[in-house]
Amino acid sequence: MKRSLLFLAIISIANSVISQSITWTPTFGKDNDAVTITIDGTKGNQALNGFAGNVYIHTGVITTASTNAADWKYVKLGGTPNLFTTPQPTLLATSIGGSKWTFNITPDVRTFYGVPAGETILKISLLFRSADGLTVQRNTDGSDMYIPIYSTNLAARFTQPPYQPTFTPIPETIVKAVGDNMTFTGIANQASNLKLTLNGTQIQTATSATTITANPALTLSGTNKAVIEATLGANTVKDSFSFFVAGGVTVAALPAGVREGINYNANNTEATLVLFAPNKARISIIGEFAGSNWIESNTYQMNKTPDGNYWWKTITGLTSGTEYAYQYLVNGALKIADPYTEKTLDPNDQFIAPATYPGLKPYPVGQSGIVSVLQTNAPTYNWQVTNFARPNKKALVIYELLLRDFVATHDYTTLKDTLGYLKKLGINTIELMPFNEFEGNESWGYNPSYFFAPDKYYGTKNALKAFIDAAHANGIAVVMDMVMNHVCGQSAQAMLYFNNATGKPTAENPWLNIDATHPFNVCNDFNHLATPTKYLVDRAVEHWLTEYKLDGFRWDLSKGFVQNVGSSWENYNTERINIWKRIYDVMQAKSAGSYCILEHLGNNDEEKELSNYGMMPWGKTTDPYNQFTMGFVNNSDFQGVIHSARGFANPFLVGYAESHDEERTNFKNLQFGNTSGTYAINTLQTALRREEMLAANLLTIPGPKMFWQFAELGYDLSINLCPNGTNSNNCRTDKKPIRWDYFTDINRKRLYDIYASLNNLRNLKPNAFANGTIEWGLGGNFKWLKVTEGSLKICVISNMDVTQTTGSVTFQNAGTWYDYLMGGTITATGGNQSFTLAPGEYHVYIDQNINGAVFTPVNNVNNPISNMRVVVYPNPVRTTALIEYDLPENGVVTMTMLNQAGQIVGNIYKGFKTKGTHNINLNSNGFVAQKLAPGVYMLQIEVNKNKRIEKVVIQ
Repeated sequence: MKRSLLFLAIISIANSVISQSITWTPTFGKDNDAVTITIDGTKGNQALNGFAGNVYIHTGVITTASTNAADWKYVKLGGTPNLFTTPQPTLLATSIGGSKWTFNITPDVRTFYGVPAGETILKISLLFRSADGLTVQRNTDGSDMYIPIYSTNLAARFTQPPYQPTFTPIPETIVKAVGDNMTFTGIANQASNLKLTLNGTQIQTATSATTITANPALTLSGTNKAVIEATLGANTVKDSFSFFVAGGVTVAALPAGVREGINYNANNTEATLVLFAPNKARISIIGEFAGSNWIESNTYQMNKTPDGNYWWKTITGLTSGTEYAYQYLVNGALKIADPYTEKTLDPNDQFIAPATYPGLKPYPVGQSGIVSVLQTNAPTYNWQVTNFARPNKKALVIYELLLRDFVATHDYTTLKDTLGYLKKLGINTIELMPFNEFEGNESWGYNPSYFFAPDKYYGTKNALKAFIDAAHANGIAVVMDMVMNHVCGQSAQAMLYFNNATGKPTAENPWLNIDATHPFNVCNDFNHLATPTKYLVDRAVEHWLTEYKLDGFRWDLSKGFVQNVGSSWENYNTERINIWKRIYDVMQAKSAGSYCILEHLGNNDEEKELSNYGMMPWGKTTDPYNQFTMGFVNNSDFQGVIHSARGFANPFLVGYAESHDEERTNFKNLQFGNTSGTYAINTLQTALRREEMLAANLLTIPGPKMFWQFAELGYDLSINLCPNGTNSNNCRTDKKPIRWDYFTDINRKRLYDIYASLNNLRNLKPNAFANGTIEWGLGGNFKWLKVTEGSLKICVISNMDVTQTTGSVTFQNAGTWYDYLMGGTITATGGNQSFTLAPGEYHVYIDQNINGAVFTPVNNVNNPISNMRVVVYPNPVRTTALIEYDLPENGVVTMTMLNQAGQIVGNIYKGFKTKGTHNINLNSNGFVAQKLAPGVYMLQIEVNKNKRIEKVVIQ
């Protein structure tokens, strides 16, 4: 991603540079000449503008043995990281001040590069770099630079206007209008008869000369062509270039019914393009349209509206169903894509696999910058689910995922195939991290560029729609992580009004602030009080909610939607509240019932008001929950995830322990978990049990809940994991290993089933989690939660400590309560009851036997193990299973498997065990479950002559 972003930053630099970025002597250098090169860091991509360190040349040659412009021969590497340990002093350029450096190729070109005789040198290829190779001077469009090498034959070329040192030299941007004068200067390598012509008319001659100059007035609007001709005896050579001269701008009102962006006409052969760009002198459309060929022409000059704010043009003669690439050329210099395009083309597209995006239109050869695409009569998607009933937002179970790090193919089609896994997990909402076009390919997506185009790195727009449709068919809502606090430099909104010298938007930018109004901004900060920004946001809301039938948005950095911060951005801000109420109202007008989830993470007074209005603030409770799982009492009170604890009128607080932004809780369990004696949280099995306890104390709380991808499998690789296996904050957004293999681990699969069981309870009793009242005792190491609603009562107790703990709780009513996850029952007295729990032990008690899977143990008051916790997982058993049990006393443990007649069919274990939690594989001591006939069996555990029976189903 870093290379991509560098390239995109290059593109964002203004194209108005009018002098040459490199010069060289001699001007017609030959392979047996010494050549002196001067680089101007203020030109081209301006990477070395103001650079104070050492600069090295990275150079090679293009010869008759080269196959293309990238096929450098006899390369000498200067200042390139990872290729040598010390920068090469022989390749050090000499600073001459003013961001300029020189380098001498001596004694001559052929000798310097070591090119063998018989191989013709055509060009010198070069870049200039910093010592670490991270700062690289290139052409304006990001391409490599080249210097032509000549023979002794007659040659001529233009030196004015200045040329870019591209592989095929082209002039720097020319901005001229009819009536302007323009200087043309040509040179020849031998005294000859020189002639300059403009549009076929001779404008200057020189006899027996090496230089010729003219400065005519430009009289022809549209494409002009200049030619230099040198004649010596019977030999004549020419050099030429074409350029555009602007005529007058047509002023005309917008056609009825059009709006910003692409407006397709009903005949499928026309499209009207509308661009909002106040105070621009002229704008043309360049692209693949007939007669354009990416060159500015009178045919595709846009009309300006009388108020000067909008530019528009109707493109005719389009072929129905054909994709056309195009850009806007602003003031003859700046190329941008259409800000409302639904598809972009990007030089990085070459790295997108055909399987991810079949038939992707190639990026146009020879172009630079982001390119937009229009297509009349584009293939439509036929929705199968047209009446999706969104889950109650009070009871959402949200699964947040980054497609890049969830499935290896990172495409919507494969993601659709995971819906069975997610449905069994019991979630009812998927929240996708940003998937509109962002800069680069591999990214978290918080560097947005074009808000209406799905990023092609994840697949086609119809594949995205098919995924959403399939999710709806499975009862699952889909939410988009929307990033509109800011926009990055590749975007049209930034490029149209940008000061490259300061690296900031200009004061006249209709959308963006010069400086961000809050301390957590990245890229360029939107002014959400500005009418153009409101329009952009409203159109984006409409687009995704209607065109893609999304169910809502998670708004990134929602607290940043403020213009006038006052004394502190932390304080309650009426302006920010009003901005969000306006956006929420627009969402509901476009799609009633759509979810408006806010990453506000601000003061409770603001979040309370926004929640009471219907929005859903994120309820980050990462630190307390992670203290809870790591076994540290300090700061382990997680009541911040409870809406009523924060005074919210409705349970609209999206509670979570882990999102994309936080360190993975199980990573910290394993790295920093507490220990006591033989109980150690930094072992995988214990850490996973602590994650079960977290799930039980999160998902049983009323209101919407969220968890991060693979939390249900105990993902334990750091958020800061680097590709080389180390951990660094610099690697935070790098790709992470995709661990579907976790699902085959019996302990991780158990955690998945715990999540699934808890979510199943929420789905079976939605009213309890939408409308239930909650009480809590979360201050110490023994924690309890009580949820009460007409259809269900829940009591959760947990020992978060690393030693045995005794605590008490009063159940909501007396009678039989069922251990929902562990099996068994208890009798509630209706009064305060004491429980002694092993470290990490937890129970979710409910007042009814919902799942029908509670087995009554051998009940003998004189039997100390009759109520011992025994878990066989998975049960039913297909191949093997894990037996986990809490031994109440030291003793000899004997485990046997009995058939329904009470006969022993297998001996599993016999040996001494100390008091505490233990586990053993079912297939132990030669016992193999799969050798038994399918059916119901009894696992008998005998401790000190007392017995406990657990039902086991063999499949």
